Amino acid sequence: MTRPPFDRADGEPAPGGTRIDRWTLFRDVAVFQGKLVLDNIKDLTLVPISLGAAVISLFNRDGDTGRQFYGVLHAARRVEDWLDKYGDADRIPVPPFAQKRDGESIDVLLARIEDLVKRQYERGGVTANAKDAIDRALDALQAKLDRRT
Repeated sequence: MTRPPFDRADGEPAPGGTRIDRWTLFRDVAVFQGKLVLDNIKDLTLVPISLGAAVISLFNRDGDTGRQFYGVLHAARRVEDWLDKYGDADRIPVPPFAQKRDGESIDVLLARIEDLVKRQYERGGVTANAKDAIDRALDALQAKLDRRT
């Protein structure tokens, strides 16, 4: 039996005991690159479509506001699920540095920043105070990320 290329130099299996052969790796790299190209085409197509849908949605009657825009988001999510860009990552166990933690997303960060800006606006001090609060939030996030690495 030949040693798979993902084994370490000392002959031990890759972390988690998973063995990946060269052809599987080659296939997964090629498929991933193809998926990245398709994903970029999707993204480039979505820019004008989503903006157009948003403009059209602005003119909807009350109660129907946003229908076209959110329809585009749902369709884009369906394409994302279909592409499943990172599906082949499941061939090996998730390394500790790549494990997703609860509440960790760009949406959470944006919600925090939006909340800070709203509170500052309500207090009447949106300019320097908001900038300082956002800087502190971003510094805290950066410090949290730095501690993980």
